[in-house]
Formats: sequence, C-alpha cells, structure tokens
Amino acid sequence: MTKPFILITNDDGINARGISALAREIRKIGEVMIVAPDSEQSAVGHAITLTEPLRAKKIYRDGIFFGYAVNGTPADSVKLAVKSLLDKSPDLVISGINLGPNTGTNVIYSGTVSAATEAAIMDLKAIAVSLGTFTDPDYGPAARFVRKLAEEVLSRRLPSGVLLNVNVPPIPENEIMGVKVTPQGIARFQEVMEERIDLRGRPYYWLGGEMDYPDNDPGSDHTALMNNYISVTPLHYDMTNYSFLPELEGWGIKKVDG
Repeated sequence: MTKPFILITNDDGINARGISALAREIRKIGEVMIVAPDSEQSAVGHAITLTEPLRAKKIYRDGIFFGYAVNGTPADSVKLAVKSLLDKSPDLVISGINLGPNTGTNVIYSGTVSAATEAAIMDLKAIAVSLGTFTDPDYGPAARFVRKLAEEVLSRRLPSGVLLNVNVPPIPENEIMGVKVTPQGIARFQEVMEERIDLRGRPYYWLGGEMDYPDNDPGSDHTALMNNYISVTPLHYDMTNYSFLPELEGWGIKKVDG
C-alpha cells in the first residue's frame, strides 16, 4: 500500500523545533517533504514574493536531507513546493507546529494559517496547527493529535477551499479536556505602538500589546483553548459576508451619475 505524501511547512522557519516535532510524528503515517521559510516569518499573513527571485536551499542534518529552506514567506513555500520542487502533488499539507496560538482575528495575520490557506486555494487538503504558548513548549501532544487528525483527513473529504485550523493547549496530554469543533472567535490583538528614541535621537516605533479575549464569545476557538480543549476550526478563504449582500444591494450604489 502506497503511503500518503505529506508536505510540511511553517512560519517559524525551517529550524524551528515545532516543525521537527511535527515531521517526526507525521513520518509514522506517510512520506514527508519539508519546505519552509529559511527564517521566521511570523505574522506575515498571506504575503507572496513578486519583486525578487525565490531560492530553495537543501538543508541537511547529520548528513541526512531534511528539507528545503526558502527565502520567502510561508505561502511562497507552499507555492514553490507544489509548482516546482515536488515531483508529485501532496495528499495533505500541514503547517506548524506554530509557537503561539492562532485564534480569533489572529488567523488573518498568521503565516501558519496562510500557508494552509494557500494549499486550500490550490485545492489541496490542509491543516494548520498551533500550540497555545510562547514559552517552554512541549510539542508532543500537538504533534500526536495532528497525526490522528491527519489520518482522518486523508481518509475523508474536506469541502473545496476549506482548511482545518487546530489550536492545542500547552498542558500535559492527560490534562487536555478533549476536542471541540469551534467557529473562529472575535478575540483580537489590542495593539500598543510604543515610541522610542534611537542613539541618534530619531524616533522609531515598536508594536506590542496582548490578545483581548471577550467574555461574550462562548463556544469559540479561543474559549475552547482557554478551557484546556483542543479547538478545531474549519476555515475558508472566501471572506464574503453573504448575509449583508441583500442589504447592500438596496443602497442604490449601482447607479453611477456621470
């Protein structure tokens, strides 16, 4: 029986621990190819490179081929892999394991989610996976869950254009409460733009802040994560607000006065 062919990418860069942990686990169920940015590309969203050439460098570890490092974004990595580097189309694309959660409006900025979205645009099955912490990560529970989820995805169908966005709480496996299928929440990053002065007396700005998790968002991805559940959210790149279309039709904006 032929093993499934699985492309792994991320936005933390090819040297991130999360991608290694994911690859080790996914190799138990399939043939793996890694194509990922050569450096951290967090929060680049769905950016693609148009103004300079992309280059892919073969990376070896202990003399064994590990994957390709791309001088571009996560979406670039998926495009380049599928269009040029791979000799066959992947059965599944997995992006992660990201350091830090990707819930609520974070999915708009996330390079991790965008890499999986790029795969979905190319009509490939795709999963994005993130660990809900920025410190002392244990990627094992997330990697093992995604392996099981990947087996389900490979044996079933996903609707066209849909990817699964997974967020795993950063706790021991036996403390995870379970798995919840959730909608994307409304949590958003509350930004602070701090002005600083460089050594030449010129101002510069550093973006910081923290996520705001509203109390009126029960059942969402971030609520599940905060309550120690794994959240699995089906996402689609079509961001049309269909419920507002009829009202917008009634605005009278289709008539152009010249």
